[in-house]
Amino acid sequence: MATTPPPFSRFEWIIAWRYLRARKAEGGVSVMTWISLIGITLAVFALIATLAVRSGFRSEFVGTILGANAHVTVYSYGEVNAAGALDRSLKDYEALADRVAAVPGVVRAAPLVKGQVMANLRQRNAGVEVFGISAEDIRGIPGVAQSDEAQGDLSRFEDGIAIGSGIARELGVSVGDKIKLISPNGIKTAFGTSPRVNAYEVVYIFTAGRWDIDRTRVYLPFAEAQAFFNREGVADEIEVMVEDPENLDGVANAILQAAGGNAGVWTWRDASGGFLRALEVEDNVMFVILSILVLIAAMNIVSGLIMLVKNKGRDIGILRTIGLSEGSVMRVFFICGAFTGVIGTVCGVVLGCLFAIYIDPIFSFVNYVMGGGVWDPSIRGIYALPAELRLTDVMSAVGLSLGLSFFVTIFPARRAARLNPVEALRYE
Repeated sequence: MATTPPPFSRFEWIIAWRYLRARKAEGGVSVMTWISLIGITLAVFALIATLAVRSGFRSEFVGTILGANAHVTVYSYGEVNAAGALDRSLKDYEALADRVAAVPGVVRAAPLVKGQVMANLRQRNAGVEVFGISAEDIRGIPGVAQSDEAQGDLSRFEDGIAIGSGIARELGVSVGDKIKLISPNGIKTAFGTSPRVNAYEVVYIFTAGRWDIDRTRVYLPFAEAQAFFNREGVADEIEVMVEDPENLDGVANAILQAAGGNAGVWTWRDASGGFLRALEVEDNVMFVILSILVLIAAMNIVSGLIMLVKNKGRDIGILRTIGLSEGSVMRVFFICGAFTGVIGTVCGVVLGCLFAIYIDPIFSFVNYVMGGGVWDPSIRGIYALPAELRLTDVMSAVGLSLGLSFFVTIFPARRAARLNPVEALRYE
């Protein structure tokens, strides 16, 4: 008794391979196969490259936020003072910082004094934001204390100020220069309030990785900031760093309870939530658009298979006559289409991974060809185009490409399997 061969037997692969290697007389089929292959390759490459840049941009953005800003900020809702003004200062800031620091998951809690002033050196001026912080606490800020492009000595922080590299470029400042800080809310006299002007030596210049921070941030010793802003004995807020800033829900509630009834908390997600949500929406839209490109590329496989089925009608009739089942014929043409999708996907994955790995030299070459100025950090917020290759992104691109390639291949393969051998050989 004859036995039915198992699915995807060796002879089915041999027939499919012969059909893929079209003769010159069937050049149209070969051309369509190459078009399908190139289309799948480019679509998968574009999908992986976009996902890598998306992941890199989010990681870089979040990393620079967490590296130089508070994960959680504790502030006071305020009380109305004798003059009828709302006073939001923290009078018991040391005790408050100690209570918050004792919360499980909190790494550091530092009192801050903040204010906006004008920085001046010779004929140059720049608006800056001053953060009054202790020397011990500033060494716990990764984006400042661990800056790769830092200049100066942070151990001398008590002797002067630390400024961002963007401010240094704007004012033409180097380590050792003295800059003036000018506050309009200065000394109160009988003739009104006169501006307060103090000169400080620049002992440290940092690069946090975000243009808006490097361009505006100045750190001043805590006691000096209290005196400069007339904030003796009080602080404006408590800067809190936590172990896991990506998961803040539980620790933020614990911090709020430790802070007391008149205090509020503001997390880094609250401050940057709108931008992160915009990134998420953009990511989803880009994935859908590029998925459509992959689908369009996969549809070329259908065109190639339809032409192949048309050209191989006589062969299909002969194969059916000598005993091949509909399933075997269907699998032969399914292999033809799926093989194109697999090879195109592999090539696209290789190109996409190489792009993500070597994005810096590629971007430098593009910037050189365009004459420079392609990337403006004042608009993007970071200094370079980042890319982060993630296995989940690569697997999602591979799954989408192979899934669509296999799915669209089924229909022309079924058409080939259902071809009537009598009709195929009628005029032969």
